[in-house]
Amino acid sequence: MDTRETILKAARSMVQAHGYNALSFRELATEVGVKSASVHYHFPTKGDLGVALARRYTDDLVAYLETLSASSKDEQRWSKYYTDVFREPLINDNRMCLVGIMAAEHSDLPAEVRKEVDRFTDANVDWLAHVLSVRMRETDKQALQQRAMAIFAAIEGAQLLARSKGDVSVFDTTISAYRSAGLLP
Repeated sequence: MDTRETILKAARSMVQAHGYNALSFRELATEVGVKSASVHYHFPTKGDLGVALARRYTDDLVAYLETLSASSKDEQRWSKYYTDVFREPLINDNRMCLVGIMAAEHSDLPAEVRKEVDRFTDANVDWLAHVLSVRMRETDKQALQQRAMAIFAAIEGAQLLARSKGDVSVFDTTISAYRSAGLLP
């Protein structure tokens, strides 16, 4: 793995654990085993690093969702694998969705980072609206988007609650309750 990729990987873990505002180039350099100047060489500003992190995270999610949609027409399978995306960071040292934790700091983020954070939200809502449209064909696009936003917020909320409890079973129980209540397929 090259230095840039190593920096991105370490920065992702740091942000998922402590948030964007806690990200320090000096600590990141120490973690990676390089000089701070090397981090600045690859990412001149913290905003540049934040954009790269959020963009990669969103691009990876979009590619995953496209593969998921192409591999099956089963909306329950889609729902299960989608929620697993948010479960995974919890079982990885009780971390948060990278962009979810950045969204909590939205007003403190540089504009270019906010744009990437918003793109992540839009990608999730658009994909969820597509999933909903499979079984709710007669529902207008705006209503599907609103419901998709509610689902996305609920899943991010379930992740936040589970993290605060330090217990992934809280996420699992909450997601199960959402399914029982009909919020998720």
